[in-house]
Amino acid sequence: MTTYEEHVRLNELSGTIDQVLRSVESVIEGKPEVVRLALTVLLAEGHLLLEDVPGVGKTMLAKALARSVDCSVRRIQFTPDLLPSDITGVSVFDQQRKDFEFKPGAVFAQIVIGDEINRASPKTQSALLEAMEERQVTADGQTYALPDPFMVIATQNPVEMEGTYPLPEAQRDRFMARVSVGYPSPEAELRMLESHGSLSPLEVLEPAAQSHDVIKLIQAVREVHVSEPVRRYAVELVAATRQHPGLRLGASPRATLQLLRAARAAAMLSGREYVLPDDLQHLAGPVLAHRLLPTAQAQLNRQTAEEFVAEIVQRTPVPGAYQPQFGRPHRGF
Repeated sequence: MTTYEEHVRLNELSGTIDQVLRSVESVIEGKPEVVRLALTVLLAEGHLLLEDVPGVGKTMLAKALARSVDCSVRRIQFTPDLLPSDITGVSVFDQQRKDFEFKPGAVFAQIVIGDEINRASPKTQSALLEAMEERQVTADGQTYALPDPFMVIATQNPVEMEGTYPLPEAQRDRFMARVSVGYPSPEAELRMLESHGSLSPLEVLEPAAQSHDVIKLIQAVREVHVSEPVRRYAVELVAATRQHPGLRLGASPRATLQLLRAARAAAMLSGREYVLPDDLQHLAGPVLAHRLLPTAQAQLNRQTAEEFVAEIVQRTPVPGAYQPQFGRPHRGF
């Protein structure tokens, strides 16, 4: 592909990304960084955990993203009596065929919204583990593939609220990023009253891209260039979490891989075909913090995982020069 063709292709992809961002931001007032992170996770083939108090727009964000890319959507309301088979599906005996037939559960959609995921028991939460990691469901010895693209957007209330079960470490590690929506500014809340007062903007939201456009963007993200120094920088950031005296559990190798994938998507959202150290620094908090467990002493001192990540980013040396792979043009930092 010539340089001109690459330029045209990148402009087309950037145009699609901008349309989706504007579409979601028309519903979610005053939270451009949260919207941008949600799209980054989608294009990086990850899953997103939205953690905040009720009523700040967590589910609205998930629905707006799903409608903006015209993907199939299923919503699961997690409750204490929800069963694993309600999520994955169940085999039902067919009287006419004299055989069992698999009835797909709610997870068989391109975007699955798990509302208040930590209100269900750990057994039910674990029903999502295989789907999120391997994008498939196994039932009665048979494996069923999930659609492409596939993304889980889960919301959870703070664990100190009544009726919640903390997500196990293995479950949290499946989520590429965690973000808190937060309260809107007074100006954004005023605009929300004007636009949401009589009619939900979701009812008039038109798709800004089709699912096949999302697949093209995902394929383009996979091709985003990452130099060897930048890859090494990602490894050093994650390794530092395993050696920090204030943390009793550091980030896993899966976290390194997902940090790099998210950085590729972030570069594409910025109109670049190469990853910068800035991309890794910006995403380190959302991608790494929810995987870390501070020590008991750190918790007594009210030190958070986000603070430890910020400290690690601050003290980890940044690679001094961009060394592209053979055949790739030198772009520099």
